[in-house]
Amino acid sequence: MTTRAPRTTVSWSQANARRLDRQFLSGRAPSAPHTAGDVSGGVAAMLGADAQVMPAAELSVALRAPGATRTDVRTALWTDRTLVKTFGPRGTVHLLPADELPMWTGALSAVPAGRNPFPRDARMTPEQVEEVVAAVGDALSGAELTIDELSDEVIARTGPWAGDLVMPAFQGMWPRWRQVLHLAGHRGVLCYAPNRGRKAMYTGPGTVPMPGPDATAALVGRYLRAYGPATPDHFARWLAAPRAWAGQLFADLAGAGAIEEVTFEDCGTAWVASGDTLFPSAAPSGVRLLPYFDAFTIASRPRERLFPGAAYGRALAGGQAGNFPVLLVDGTVAGVWHQRRTGKRIAVTVESLVPLDAGRTRALEERVEELGRALEGDPELTLGKVTVGGHA
Repeated sequence: MTTRAPRTTVSWSQANARRLDRQFLSGRAPSAPHTAGDVSGGVAAMLGADAQVMPAAELSVALRAPGATRTDVRTALWTDRTLVKTFGPRGTVHLLPADELPMWTGALSAVPAGRNPFPRDARMTPEQVEEVVAAVGDALSGAELTIDELSDEVIARTGPWAGDLVMPAFQGMWPRWRQVLHLAGHRGVLCYAPNRGRKAMYTGPGTVPMPGPDATAALVGRYLRAYGPATPDHFARWLAAPRAWAGQLFADLAGAGAIEEVTFEDCGTAWVASGDTLFPSAAPSGVRLLPYFDAFTIASRPRERLFPGAAYGRALAGGQAGNFPVLLVDGTVAGVWHQRRTGKRIAVTVESLVPLDAGRTRALEERVEELGRALEGDPELTLGKVTVGGHA
């Protein structure tokens, strides 16, 4: 009779310390000179940089690549093309490593569609969805188009129904086909190109998605190495995927020996990549500033442990992470901050929810200097109340 080895038990402190290490946020980041590879490596480590606010994405990436600046991120994206701007987890715009795009598109296109949020008369049939995705891919092959130019091409290739103005937009209505714009990104037929003036541009990335089962297995493994231990529910929330699908995916991977169970404080049974059971013994320490929608604050769970006490109400928006830039003290959120730029001057206001002794204040000053270098400006620190609202 085979005796089953006891499960590894992981505390919140251990999990948080390892996540910080693997995000290059612990102060033990590699000290090698910066190269473009460092930029894409930082994006890979965080499993994509949320780019809803592009300057925040540039800062997220630069802070994970010692010595990097926002210009380095832009060079990697638009010149070297080691990064790609496209639709990633949760259907939101992300920066992703170009060499990982086959995995991302294979996995994202394998996620089952959730409930259709659009009114019945605005919806598209499955056949129409496929027709539009094919039309987008055809129109963008070897081309760079504005959204209006792409719309004309899609309607010409499909039919007038695709152009029906049925989707509520910011100051009007969008054509019907726009509801699957993110899906075209997930299928690997659309990504962003450099802006034309102030207009966003789209092009075809020319990628071939990995087979769905291989891609989802690879993504779960990467997710667990970055943010594990985690539960299927944690993964589903991060990806905006159906919980039942995520649960079955984890069960299948466990049966194949690709992931293994651990006991995780506050969660009970959770999962790590198979064999990946070593965790730091030292608790997190130090001070960090993270911008809007930073991947670490969005993906780390349980959220109430990352945002303890007063931070849960102050630094979240109805429980949603990312709407405020945050101050990390010893690995947990301990305040919010805001920056206002005027030319080269960057006025940084930090509102701490915990007392900062002399050592932590000096560390915060160093982090503000790092922020200034990354943003190529001259920072000035003020400790005080942040008066702007979320996502301002």
